[in-house]
Amino acid sequence: MNVNQSAPPVPPFGQPQPVYPGYHQSSYGGQPGSTAPPTHYGAYNGPVPGYQETLAPGVSRAPPSLGAPPATTAQTPCGQAAYGQFGQGDVQNGPSSTVQMQRLSGSQPFGSAPLAPVVSQPTVLQPYGPLPTSSQVTAQLAGMQISGAMAPAPPTLGLGYGPPTSLASASGSFPNSGLYGSYSQGQAPPLSQTQGHPGAQPPQRSAPPQASSFTPPASGGPRMPSMSGPLLPGQGFGGPPVSQPNHVSSPPPQVLPPGTQMTGPPGPPPPMHSSQQPGYQLQQNGSFGPGRGPQPNYGSPYPGAPTFGSQPGPPQPLPPKRLDPDAIPSPIQVIEDDRNNRGSEPFVTGVRGQVPPLVTTNFLVKDQGNASPRYIRCTSYNIPCTSDMAKQAQVPLAAVIKPLARLPPEEASPYVVDHGESGPLRCNRCKAYMCPFMQFIEGGRRFQCCFCSCINDVPPQYFQHLDHTGKRVDAYDRPELSLGSYEFLATVDYCKNNKFPSPPAFIFMIDVSYNAIRSGLVRLLCEELKSLLDCLPREGRAEESAIRVGFVTYNKVLHFYNVKSSLAQPQMMVVSDVADMFVPLLDGFLVNVNESQAVITSLLDQIPEMFADTRETETVFAPVIQAGMEALKAAECAGKLFLFHTSLPIAEAPGKLKNRDDRKLINTDKEKTLFQPQTGAYQTLAKECVAQGCCVDLFLFPNQYVDVATLCVVPQLTGGSVYKYACFQVENDQERFLSDLRRDVQKVVGFDAVMRVRTSTGIRAVDFFGAFYMSNTTDVELAGLDGDKTVTVEFKHDDRLNEESGALLQCALLYTSCAGQRRLRIHNLALNCCTQLADLYRNCETDTLINYMAKFAYRGVLNSPVKTVRDALITQCAQILACYRKNCASPSSAGQLILPECMKLLPVYLNCVLKSDVLQPGAEVTTDDRAYVRQLVTSMDVAETNVFFYPRLLPLTKSPIESTTEPPAVRASEERLSDGDIYLLENGLNLFLWVGASVQQGVVQSLFSVSSFSQITSGLSILPVLDNPLSKKVRGLVDSLRAQRSRYMKLIVVKQEDKLEMLFKHFLVEDKSLSGGASYVDFLCHMHKEIRQLLS
Repeated sequence: MNVNQSAPPVPPFGQPQPVYPGYHQSSYGGQPGSTAPPTHYGAYNGPVPGYQETLAPGVSRAPPSLGAPPATTAQTPCGQAAYGQFGQGDVQNGPSSTVQMQRLSGSQPFGSAPLAPVVSQPTVLQPYGPLPTSSQVTAQLAGMQISGAMAPAPPTLGLGYGPPTSLASASGSFPNSGLYGSYSQGQAPPLSQTQGHPGAQPPQRSAPPQASSFTPPASGGPRMPSMSGPLLPGQGFGGPPVSQPNHVSSPPPQVLPPGTQMTGPPGPPPPMHSSQQPGYQLQQNGSFGPGRGPQPNYGSPYPGAPTFGSQPGPPQPLPPKRLDPDAIPSPIQVIEDDRNNRGSEPFVTGVRGQVPPLVTTNFLVKDQGNASPRYIRCTSYNIPCTSDMAKQAQVPLAAVIKPLARLPPEEASPYVVDHGESGPLRCNRCKAYMCPFMQFIEGGRRFQCCFCSCINDVPPQYFQHLDHTGKRVDAYDRPELSLGSYEFLATVDYCKNNKFPSPPAFIFMIDVSYNAIRSGLVRLLCEELKSLLDCLPREGRAEESAIRVGFVTYNKVLHFYNVKSSLAQPQMMVVSDVADMFVPLLDGFLVNVNESQAVITSLLDQIPEMFADTRETETVFAPVIQAGMEALKAAECAGKLFLFHTSLPIAEAPGKLKNRDDRKLINTDKEKTLFQPQTGAYQTLAKECVAQGCCVDLFLFPNQYVDVATLCVVPQLTGGSVYKYACFQVENDQERFLSDLRRDVQKVVGFDAVMRVRTSTGIRAVDFFGAFYMSNTTDVELAGLDGDKTVTVEFKHDDRLNEESGALLQCALLYTSCAGQRRLRIHNLALNCCTQLADLYRNCETDTLINYMAKFAYRGVLNSPVKTVRDALITQCAQILACYRKNCASPSSAGQLILPECMKLLPVYLNCVLKSDVLQPGAEVTTDDRAYVRQLVTSMDVAETNVFFYPRLLPLTKSPIESTTEPPAVRASEERLSDGDIYLLENGLNLFLWVGASVQQGVVQSLFSVSSFSQITSGLSILPVLDNPLSKKVRGLVDSLRAQRSRYMKLIVVKQEDKLEMLFKHFLVEDKSLSGGASYVDFLCHMHKEIRQLLS
């Protein structure tokens, strides 16, 4: 057989490794060329001793001076492939493939010892008994394997990430390292085989091992005789075929029977039908090592020198080795598979406890009794029946609720139900609202509450007969009896002081200190407001908005403006006593935009001129919010303050702050004070604002430290938003600021809102995360709530749940619409309950889990040292996975890392949270940045945290220019960047265009209108508008990415090897970070070690 032909991948077989000292990370630089000597830190695809690879025709070899690869006694840094290599198909995200993995033929000379028998199988897809339930990823990193051990039950159709028809995944084994492995030198690591139906074995040519995993014998134990047989046609021992996509996995690879001896000389073994000269196949990225196809293939390099049971040779250092990153679970592949499997069909919500498609999948929702996942997503859709079971699993039971989420145009907004003066029908005991799960009895004259089981009378005006199934005959005519989400018009009983509210008001409060004027901010803002005020949110098809507006400017004192429509010119009134704030005018301060258009325009023209020569640098802050709140109170309405602020408020006034920025506190027990507000005055102020229904949106334009942690308190507690534009310059930042402002002013907001989450007996809401205030343990109070904000709710057991009846949640939001109408929005969701842990793990959603864990951790840093918070996250993740391993996975050796199918991305995503700026800041991250991100994540939805923690990296020149679809993403690692390509990276806040140094001149010309790479301006934020297909495509893609996010992402062009590249690399989250965060590969090793400690 010709070994140079393209061949399917070979599973590596683990070899004993030396004990490794530290826990280091391999290098991220360029790959060493052919002549590079072995270094302390290996490149990604560095050479691996033990197997001789043959070269493709025409590829030169490494010079013989490198000498033979050494034996296994010297120490090498951990974190490289010392943890092992993964077999093709070990981690699989989809249906099993027809590609067969094959061990080296026994007939091939491999040094001095006989080889194990080859258990070969024909290259056809074999069903192995019943379908698996969760394709578990098992990884032997350091005596770990990534294998496909199966839990026993059949899968629910459509659940999990892979398609339900996927066959058992394959398993491979990896070299053992002393740090994590438990097998001594000379012992074989455990070998596992995919588990199918007992007795359903693949066809074999020689006796296979019967058990699914083995206990390896001690060194020198009995050995099996050698058996040999040629490789099957088309099988060899190269890397994977380049064309094989990575959602295709393989039937089980063959395994060595226990005790099979593999010995060899210290140097490289003779190759198959090839010259005896050392060297490795040259890969496309220039490094030497086992060949592997480009991403998304799951390739598999070979493990270390073969010394199964043999005496080690003379001590010589090992060349660097590294685990193949393609062989561990890929977020890109999971997302891609979910899109392919679940993006084409609508998600129908009629069935209890269905796991929805991922947030990254575009899908339509059909409401048939449960709320759309756009409104509510849960960490698990199958809740343990008992608290003991929940404690054992450690999977947090939480829901991320987005009550006013915007829907795509193809989906209908919730119906509004008007029950007249009687108001919505509710349970007398628990006050839950009528919903599809209520049970009508006694011919329809009474109903039993599904939350508390209380029996209630049906009012005569609501009575209707039941059909033969016990359902009301008008069920499908009434939204509250057939849909998961709907709205009720509230009666006067639901209003403050028992009177209907007035329409809300917007007050624009503009900092006119020296910094704001000098930067051009005030002039830019006033110019924009002239046109923006015509776009205030309006109800339904109303011709004009009911919202009234007012204006205040401030520095050390406050200026109020009378813009009454009868005036020829606006009038200014100054309040200089900031310690005792009052509103100097009522009539003429809050006005209808259309009536006072001329006066408002005149005022906006005058403000930049009035303060043009100001020398006032000091500002106040708390009195400004106080003034806005007092104005709303005097007008007896709710509303929103838009504050535009530039500097630390150091002027003498309530809420005065001092500069307390101190980087020396990082990594100390006092670090938490950096996230806490300086003074309690802002909490008190926020409480008053909430009582008045006064929401605060803050736009910050700092040139230096402004104590975001303190300034954010009022926006955070009133349900507002914070926007930050550091070192604002009109020419660079105006597009981002104006876009955010327009969106913020125009978005639909619910004012003066109260939200309560009710649950059926057995669980209750115990904890809440988000931007809101709580004065008691049940009511979430929001002065304002928009369509981007979420409230995350954690549930705990207070009784045993019933598997038959399941568990119910009802979220009720009482709010005032932008037209001044009082409404109730109701969302209902039914979940399954389980007595088997396997059912819990089969119905989890990792993205929601990470959203909850990030919020939990980000709140934790307020009261605990950051290290404590990080350790707690790692421990919880290890407990979740250890519980699965112990209770749900089929028995296998301790050297295997087994992950549940729908949680296989938990380690990579959790590592991204641990490496985030809040929990592990780099030297360039300011205290204000950390406080800003912390409050931002607190109210993010699941889609936002998903892309924020694991950014999207899109190659731009790989897909055809005429293609209008988004190019497929690649994994967020420097290894994926090709210097001949251009990439877009986005995380919801940042947008980078990375340009490789070897990109074609034509591409540079088409995109940047310059003739060479060196002429591209680094840091460029606007692409030139050029009339060619590539320019149109890239600009179109940038616009489309921005349209998907709630904040405008400013573009930054980054050239390879440029100083800005450090900032860009910060977002390549699978790599080791400069601030000390582990790479994905290393973190997986670390998690495995933690899990093994828990299990032992």
